[in-house]
This record gives sequence, C-alpha cells and structure tokens, in this order.
Amino acid sequence: MVITCNYQKNLNVRVILELLREIKLNSFELMGVRIDPLTMDETVQAVEKFVLEQRPLHLMGVNADKINQCQTDESIKKIVNDSEIINADGASVVLAARYLGYSVPERVAGIDLMQELLRLANEKGYSVYFFGAKEEVLSDMLAIFKKDYPNLRVVGHRNGYFSAEEEEAIQEAIREKNPDFVFVGITSPKKEYLIQKFMDNGVNSVFMGVGGSFDVLSGHIKRAPMWMQKANLEWLFRVANEPRRLFKRYFVGNATFIKRVVHEKRKAKK
Repeated sequence: MVITCNYQKNLNVRVILELLREIKLNSFELMGVRIDPLTMDETVQAVEKFVLEQRPLHLMGVNADKINQCQTDESIKKIVNDSEIINADGASVVLAARYLGYSVPERVAGIDLMQELLRLANEKGYSVYFFGAKEEVLSDMLAIFKKDYPNLRVVGHRNGYFSAEEEEAIQEAIREKNPDFVFVGITSPKKEYLIQKFMDNGVNSVFMGVGGSFDVLSGHIKRAPMWMQKANLEWLFRVANEPRRLFKRYFVGNATFIKRVVHEKRKAKK
C-alpha cells in the first residue's frame, strides 16, 4: 500500500512538473517579472490540473501597478515570480509586452478568470472558500452566487478585516475546510504575502488573489461597460468611480510604468 501511494504521489508530481515546463516554454520577462502568455481557456485548463492532482497553486495576475511594486520590493517580486501561473491581467501589461516584441494572445482579467473558475467549480463540484472584503459585501455576493451558481459548494467564507494575531486561526480554518479554490479579496501586496504564508505552511489549495472583485460581483461597485473594457479603458472607469483611492495608482503609477517600458525599449535597441 505504501509503495502504491508513493507511486501515485510521484506520478502526480510528474504531471504538475510537466505542466509547469509546458507553461514556461513561452514565458518571458517584462522588467524582471515573468509573464505566462496564456489564453483564458488555457489558464482554466491548467488550473484544473492542479485541482485534479491536489497540488497547491498561487494563481497570479499582474498589472502595471504590480510590476511597479516589483521594481522596488524584492520580496513581492520573488512571490510573483515563484507563482506557478502568472497571467497578464492588466491591458497595460498586454500592450507593453506587445510593444516590446512579445506575443501575448489576450488579457486574462482577474475578475473574468474568477468567474470562469466559479463556473468550472459549479459544473464539476469543486469546493470554494471566499476570504476578504466587508461582511455585507460577502453576504450580498454569496446571495447572488446562489442564483448564478446553484451547485457551487461554498465550504466557508471570512471577511477581510483581521489582526495579525488572527492570521493563524484563519489559516487553520481554511486548512480544515480543505477547499479546492480560495479566492482572496484583499488589496496588494497584503494578499500576496498572506497567500504565500498560507502555502508555505502547507495549506493545499488553489489560491487566487482577486483584489476588489468581491465588491463588483456583489453589486456594491459597478464594472465598466463592455465597450470600455474592449477599448482598454476599464481603468479610467474605475478611477472615475473611486478617485480618492485610485487616482495616484493609475495616473502616477501608469506614467511611471510607461517610462519604464520606454526605457526597456531603448535598452533593447542598443
């Protein structure tokens, strides 16, 4: 029995290692940050393999703000680059990568990927845990999900307001529930550090940081209309709706990002 279990465990590891090698074949670095140029469908298929093989996964999405963070914070840069799958979340990242000559098939927006994974979980019976946002936001979102995903197995949820002393209890609560997916609706870089901590301590789930997606999916904040999403102007809609919180991030942050992209282009020409 021990031999059989060990053989199966080794087989599972080999499956994941082969998947990771395949993903990284076409990967490239954008200002020192690895990008895996996957489509939405390819990402969902890859993520499901981690669920089926019962292997932990930090599913990462990078936008201009996160790449800016990585230029000044080596700790967050390491967490990002060590993630098993890294999607081009922001339109600015897709455009910058193409400007620098890299092939990126499409933007894989975090909120859209989350909904695709929820559809998958609803269809296949995978379990989910929601962690983050205010309690009323969580309640409203779960009420909507009961209608949109009637077969979704929600094994637990917890708001995003807690002290450092409570982190271990939250970690153990998630471990006890053993969900296939944990969606973390907390701001960066706190969510990246927390996810990495939980994974380092052996919590075996697919973790996905989704930022403010809970607020949108609960109906508390509107998402940009489709024409703005397609025109890569979703960021402008967000700034217009939350100017105090997002003005500096997008206007100052995007200007910094553009300068860095232009610098990369000039370096490549030398």
